[in-house]
Amino acid sequence: MKRHKAARFFMIITVVIVQIIFLTMIAKEKYDAGNFAAIVSLVLIILTLLFGYKYLDLHHEDYEYERFSVAIWVPIGAVMCYLLHSSTDLGSVISATMIGVLASFIPLINKESEYFSKVPIAIYCGVFVGMSSLEIAPSIYLVIAGGLVSGLFYMLSKNLFVGMGGKLGTIAFGGVVVVALINWIS
Repeated sequence: MKRHKAARFFMIITVVIVQIIFLTMIAKEKYDAGNFAAIVSLVLIILTLLFGYKYLDLHHEDYEYERFSVAIWVPIGAVMCYLLHSSTDLGSVISATMIGVLASFIPLINKESEYFSKVPIAIYCGVFVGMSSLEIAPSIYLVIAGGLVSGLFYMLSKNLFVGMGGKLGTIAFGGVVVVALINWIS
């Protein structure tokens, strides 16, 4: 039971930290460091996030994780999208759309299979990783690493933020941010 609570706590804290870093970077880029209004706005947004996570019902109370055999499709989707948009004149949005549409046909292989019905969602989560700018992910290795981290987040967050829009994009964003941060530090 403690292990499940630790995994849940890790995922929630990771999402909160990524959102705070993202908002801080926006404020840093948009405003001068000494701008009082920017600092107050940033603090209010961060406090809103923290109170929202504390008081809103963002997840179920049971502990369930996605299977590894499903989550492995996240880095596969990331690589497919990245290769398509980096090696052709297609943009990242068109590449993501093409991979997403093709993935949507996977359940037709076996309509009764629960596994095949979950694969398109995992691939589409990976597509968000693969849409990364070539400046953020200049090599396929960073995309693979981002896909693997996002796959881990995907596995751990099965019962978190259920019914909230943007879950797959947030998972992908978290994976890319973690890998970009590690790459930047090293």
